[in-house]
Amino acid sequence: MFDVLIIGGGVSGVSCALIIGSALKRPYAEGKKAGILTHQKATSLENAVFNNAYGIPAGTLGATLMETTLEQLATLYPEMEQIPNEKVMNIEGEAGNFTVTTNKGSYQTKAVILGIGSANSFDIEGLKEYVVPNKKAIPEKNRIQLINDDHLVTEGVYAIGTLAGHRSQLAIAAGSGASVGTDILTLWNDGKPTQYHDSVKK
Repeated sequence: MFDVLIIGGGVSGVSCALIIGSALKRPYAEGKKAGILTHQKATSLENAVFNNAYGIPAGTLGATLMETTLEQLATLYPEMEQIPNEKVMNIEGEAGNFTVTTNKGSYQTKAVILGIGSANSFDIEGLKEYVVPNKKAIPEKNRIQLINDDHLVTEGVYAIGTLAGHRSQLAIAAGSGASVGTDILTLWNDGKPTQYHDSVKK
C-alpha cells in the first residue's frame, strides 16, 4: 500500500516527487511509502529550450531536463519509488484505498496525484466525469483539465500542472507540483502547514 502515488514523469509530477521525496526521512513521514509512475509517452518538454525559467541555466534542453531530474530524484531520494514504462488505465476506490490499474499490473494507494498533461486523449477510467475544457488554453488546442479546488479533484485525488488548469509554463507546472507535495506533507504532519527544504549548515 502506497501512501501516495504520483502519476506522470513530467515537470509537475517530478517536482511533486522531489518535494515529497526530500521529506520522507522526517519524523512525520516515518513509515510512509511514496512512488511515481514515470511513463510519459508524449510531452512538450521534449522539444523545449529554456531561457526564461528561474534557476535553470539558459539553453537547457527539455529532453535533458527530463533525464537529469529523474536521475536527481533517484540519487537523492531513492525512497521515492520510480515505476517506469507503465500506463495508467483505471483508478477506482476511495480516499485511503484506491486501486490504480496500469497496462502491466495494479497498485494500492491512499492518495493519487495526477500530472499527466492536458491532452484531450485523457482516457483514465474512473475520472472522466471530472474532465472539462482547459480554462487557460486556447480553444483550438482542445486541451482539457480536471475540475478541482486548489488542485483537489475529490478526496484523495489531486490534479497538478496543466491537468489542474494551469498554463503550460515550466515554472507554473513545477510550482503546482511542489504545492501539492507540501499539501501531502501537511496531511502527514497532522494538518500543521508544512514545507521542507535543506539548508546550509552554519
